[in-house]
Amino acid sequence: MAEILVTGGSGYIGSYCVLAGLAAGHSVRTTVRDLSKEPALRAMLESGGAGPEPQLRVLRADLENDDGWHAAVEGCDYVLHVASPTLTRVPSSDDEMIVPARDGVLRVLQAAKDTGVRRVVLTSAFGAVGYGHAPRSTPFTEEDWTEVRDGIPPYQKSKTLAERAAWEFADRTGLELATVNPTGVLGPVLGPDYSPSLGVVARMLDGSMPLIPKVASGFVDVRDVAELHLLAMTDPAAAGERFLATAGHSLWMRDIAAILRARLGEDASRVPTRELPIWAAKALSRFNPAMRILRPQLGLDLDASSAKAQRVLGWRHRPVEQTIVDTAESLLALHRQAA
Repeated sequence: MAEILVTGGSGYIGSYCVLAGLAAGHSVRTTVRDLSKEPALRAMLESGGAGPEPQLRVLRADLENDDGWHAAVEGCDYVLHVASPTLTRVPSSDDEMIVPARDGVLRVLQAAKDTGVRRVVLTSAFGAVGYGHAPRSTPFTEEDWTEVRDGIPPYQKSKTLAERAAWEFADRTGLELATVNPTGVLGPVLGPDYSPSLGVVARMLDGSMPLIPKVASGFVDVRDVAELHLLAMTDPAAAGERFLATAGHSLWMRDIAAILRARLGEDASRVPTRELPIWAAKALSRFNPAMRILRPQLGLDLDASSAKAQRVLGWRHRPVEQTIVDTAESLLALHRQAA
């Protein structure tokens, strides 16, 4: 068994990577920006099945500061670099997201190189793959890269430029690298800190999304994303490779709403039934930050293929419909606990 570091263990994907590593018998440590988050993190892991006292070291390290990274990485065989800077508001400039994301990746990779880590698996995103392209009828693959230009949202820019910087570092230094590029991540919540994709389902359920935007995306279960990280961590064939994580073909938001209404009965009574016209969504985007973020995707079918991960690593994913139901049921349970 290996010694692994999962950065950002209190985040949604990070917490599931910690759970997957522990379940596989690895010795796991994780980083958080603030050690006051440790009790909440351990509670999340316990709710995810790790037991009351998981064998986990929690260390403090911040992506925007050099302090703590060499100590966190020292003695590790592998690093799963999941952590990424987040903003709780719309950035005043793209660099507010791009610079911390790129510099944070390079800090972790430098520490990994300096301490002799065997391989780093970087959590990138579909955002580094499928934006800035003309409409197309074929799925995106790992060969595609987002075209960074005006009109691309800051998050997608930051993911693209951070991953580009990671590959440049690996090519220059010889560090062994693989990346996992998930589409929209869904699945059971372990606590209130979950991915933005789940926010779409939550808003459908609570009625705060009265109309459905005409947006299509791939989706994937967070548990399967964590499993793909472990496969990319140890399989010799993963070295130097990107892997898209998505469960089947893309879904329009109206498809998700239909699944919720069909499977949840009364619990889906507030789920919207009507689609928001594209012209109206564009008008709303002038003063609605959430709609402004979606504007580049309106009307586009951003389909992607996970054939490479399945072929090269033997990765398998859950049916997306079941993931959507599991997501909704966990969100409903979280709401009831908070009430």
